[in-house]
Amino acid sequence: MSFKGKAYYLVGLFCFTFLFVCGQDQKLADSLINLYNSGSYLDDEVVILKKIANNETHPERKLEYSELLIKKASLDSLFDFLHSGYLQKGNALKASGYYDEAIDSYFKSLNYADRIGNKSGIGAVNIAIADTYSAIEDFENAYKYYNIGIQLLRQTDDSVSLAVALTNAGDEYVKNKKYDLAFQYFEEAEIIFKNTENKNGIAYILGIKGDIYAEQGNYDLAKANIDEAITILEELNDYYGISSFLLSLSDISLNQNDWPTALSHAQRSLKLAESYGLKEQIRDANFKLSVLFEQSENYKESKRYYENYIKYRDSLTNIESVEKMANLRTDHEVSQKQIELDLLNQKNKNQKITVVATVIALLLIGILAFVLYRRNHFIKKTNIIINEEKSRSQNLLLNILPKETAMELIHSGKVLAKKFESITVLFTDFKWFTHYAENLSPEALVKSVDYYFSKFDEIMEKYNLEKIKTIGDSYMCAGGLHYHQEDHALKMVQAAFEIVEFVNESKKL
Repeated sequence: MSFKGKAYYLVGLFCFTFLFVCGQDQKLADSLINLYNSGSYLDDEVVILKKIANNETHPERKLEYSELLIKKASLDSLFDFLHSGYLQKGNALKASGYYDEAIDSYFKSLNYADRIGNKSGIGAVNIAIADTYSAIEDFENAYKYYNIGIQLLRQTDDSVSLAVALTNAGDEYVKNKKYDLAFQYFEEAEIIFKNTENKNGIAYILGIKGDIYAEQGNYDLAKANIDEAITILEELNDYYGISSFLLSLSDISLNQNDWPTALSHAQRSLKLAESYGLKEQIRDANFKLSVLFEQSENYKESKRYYENYIKYRDSLTNIESVEKMANLRTDHEVSQKQIELDLLNQKNKNQKITVVATVIALLLIGILAFVLYRRNHFIKKTNIIINEEKSRSQNLLLNILPKETAMELIHSGKVLAKKFESITVLFTDFKWFTHYAENLSPEALVKSVDYYFSKFDEIMEKYNLEKIKTIGDSYMCAGGLHYHQEDHALKMVQAAFEIVEFVNESKKL
């Protein structure tokens, strides 16, 4: 299960996302990998692969063993292990910044969890999906899936997954500065983590609280919480969380005018992020270092880190329709930085143009701010259009396909074939329809057919049956497509009698 949190920068004015796999243990993963490679394990192969994937912290290795688990589990259709494999694969992809692929993997995991009725697993996947939507700032879908996941997990005994869900949902309140509501979620989660002795959860709660204290200006309490969190995460080799919280410490040090310590924390964060391929942390550490070197008037280094920040920022942007525009804006931003650097160098060489250089620099900053504003406005407008078109296409699918089929197509982009032991199919046809159709106008004909088929739809819904399609005057429906529906044949017969009764009554009008 993914754990997501945000540290809010007081200087950089942006946030980053971190996550971890609840209960992961790198030392255990390393020992399990050695055992697996030796071939001397007693458990089934899929069992030990599942343990490795669950505990591995390095995204690339987690992806490797998750895919191996999926491959082995597919041979015997082991749905429980396929659910776990795709969940951990999604976590690995999300940690590396591949959000589209992560979502695809999560929906596959969700499908297998649903097949075996694993309510805890379904809840966990919904939280992971919510975390991913939050990372790409699709907050409407993030809240939607958080609520679904929490409601499901409250109905299970999986208290640790519930605690993770509460923490991540509370983090959304932090983003909107609703700290009282956030702390309510965090306190409930913290109780669960302590009762279950879950070190990962305790560490992340400490770190998130530290970020909030820093935002409120209580730096001593913030550092105490974050230092304790990092100490625990170092024992667990959780470099994702360590890299994230180091940037929080850098921000706190900068606000306390301790520039050398701020630089040290940011450099260590970048080094860890690059070592483990953590794209979000690489992006955020580069931005932090750009800010730090700019404040020390080392504009050459500031420009270099800013260019790296832009590169990783754009690599995490998944809106294809604005990709070219984003590249153009990136070039423009970098060129503005170069102009600013040249002007400042000239200022140092010739004090006579100090006033002119200052005015030009301020003008360029204003232009850069305007460009960034226009860019954000454009992206927001584009997101609105994309969401409206997405909603329109989803509604269209729901109108022309069975609900279950439409939802599966919306979530995963395809529909898996399903096997049913028995179903009941009903076809209806209007006798002498062609003869009557010849004497009716097209408008009257459509209105007449719609009158009957609308009533047929109500009857199908009444008996929990599924309309398949209509062709001309033919109406096709089926029963038994819903799991645990054993009386579909009886319901279909009852529906058929009701259809006949409705048609006979209509003829009397």
